[in-house]
Amino acid sequence: MKNNSWRMIAAVGALALAVLAGWALGSLTSRPSVPGEGSAEAGFARDMQTHHLQAVDMSMIVRDRTEDPAIDQLAYDIARSQQQQAGQMYGWLSLWGLPQASTQPAMAWMNGAGHSTHNGTAAEDGAAMDTAMPGMATAEELAEFKAASGVEAERLYLELMIEHHKAGVTMAEALLPRTDIPAVESLAQSIVTAQQSEITYMDQLLSAR
Repeated sequence: MKNNSWRMIAAVGALALAVLAGWALGSLTSRPSVPGEGSAEAGFARDMQTHHLQAVDMSMIVRDRTEDPAIDQLAYDIARSQQQQAGQMYGWLSLWGLPQASTQPAMAWMNGAGHSTHNGTAAEDGAAMDTAMPGMATAEELAEFKAASGVEAERLYLELMIEHHKAGVTMAEALLPRTDIPAVESLAQSIVTAQQSEITYMDQLLSAR
């Protein structure tokens, strides 16, 4: 059954993208202006897609390495929700007429201070920060995780995903004061709420190991 998980997740993502695109067409394109290339919204949509898709990959991997129903269900829920959200953000960029990739460094949008940056590049007077994608598992960590099985794979998954979620919450919280688009605000807040709850749950699961 797990062998069909990728097809199931892909189908959910495709359906979500189609539905959300139709809804977003009215709620986003009706605005007098849409986010520009250097806006916080565009940067967030690109970076969070990358962030989410690694979480999806790790979740599908652990489902093939665990016999624990709680871990299996958690991983499925994370993969499904984050694939759907990644599809939503992909759709936004398309509706805004922006490319899916950017020449700007990852997380450059978080250097901007203040409110939305719809009309140009991210503000350059914000506090400098590490532009590496926060919370992403390294190649070495992923190799160790992929080589593990059973309880060890579960433990590594939980450790990596807790840090991944903490960074996701930080990114979403950073976007909130930088946007005034209701749909974008709603997604960012939902990421904060859901991932904080999942962090608490994963801490409990990790303590049992």
